[in-house]
Amino acid sequence: MIINILTIFPEMFGSVFSTSILGRARETGLLDIRLTDIRPFSRSKHKNTDDYPFGGGAGMVMMAQPIMDAMASVSAAMPGARRIYLGPRGRKLSTPLARELAAEKELILLCGHYEGVDQRALDACIDEEISIGDYILTGGELAAMVLTDCVARFIPGVLGSEESPEEESFSDGLLEYPQYTRPRELDGRAVPEVLLSGNHALIRSWRRRESLAATARFRPDLLESAALDDSDRKILKELKTCFSES
Repeated sequence: MIINILTIFPEMFGSVFSTSILGRARETGLLDIRLTDIRPFSRSKHKNTDDYPFGGGAGMVMMAQPIMDAMASVSAAMPGARRIYLGPRGRKLSTPLARELAAEKELILLCGHYEGVDQRALDACIDEEISIGDYILTGGELAAMVLTDCVARFIPGVLGSEESPEEESFSDGLLEYPQYTRPRELDGRAVPEVLLSGNHALIRSWRRRESLAATARFRPDLLESAALDDSDRKILKELKTCFSES
């Protein structure tokens, strides 16, 4: 997959995209992350990319012209790319959306800054907006990092194990079960015996129950849309009784 990020602060991305899983994905060619600096595309004398908003108001607004010219340049080399603006009005980033984006061959991400982006640039060269949450950031660069990391996990081969992204939180609408590693006992706290039993059927059953328990305790709202069977509903009924008694 190719992801081209349009930004006025390309220096922000270096360490994030060159280390750990994303760094390895780039080294092996599974992920091609490109950074396009919007500033050189500005036609103004001082290469500025922002100006005061018409109608007044606090702060500055990113100008349409540099963005539109930068997008035109990038799109010429990536004509089929899905063009995304990281903004608060967009669809909320989720596991299903990340899977959907991971199936694309090319993405172009536009990072806003200041008080926003001239609407004409969004109308002219953006296919959709995506939000990573209902809160305010100083710019879209951090959002682009989050989206890239989230999407990359669903690109075959990036995690090494095809099962990994399917077993983690939100993959099936539930929170993940607790995880343990060595030592078996630490300060009087032992690893649950079932995980040491070698009985994979019992381990799967335990993990499912713990996943349901974690979701019911911390994010019960997720249960409304999670894929549950009769066995899951029976477990939840038992857990509800346990919670009410504790």
